[in-house]
Amino acid sequence: MEDYMLGAVESKFASIIWEHAPVTTKELTRLCEQELGWKRTTTYTVLKKLSERGLFENQGGTVVVKLSREEFYARQSQSYVERSFLGSLPSFLTAFTSGRKLSDKEIAEIKQIIENSK
Repeated sequence: MEDYMLGAVESKFASIIWEHAPVTTKELTRLCEQELGWKRTTTYTVLKKLSERGLFENQGGTVVVKLSREEFYARQSQSYVERSFLGSLPSFLTAFTSGRKLSDKEIAEIKQIIENSK
């Protein structure tokens, strides 16, 4: 899966699945009708699209997660840094923090993340 971007509506739909999975397609249709105002066909169309992109899978009427929310957003972040900063995390952090002062708590959290990644 190379496309780690979701539109606003796709994000809402994916969140519904991540919150309820595994979920039957019948229940997913009901949830999407309630929360998004969708018809059954719209739910199936978007499910098929996101399944083709590797996020979910319809296994005999039950939708299962193939890529967790955390993994999806981690890959999305990595893809963004690759595209926008030629893969340079320091360049990304410089851009992200420019014009804003980090709190002591944020600095400590970032230091902890760096220590944990060694």
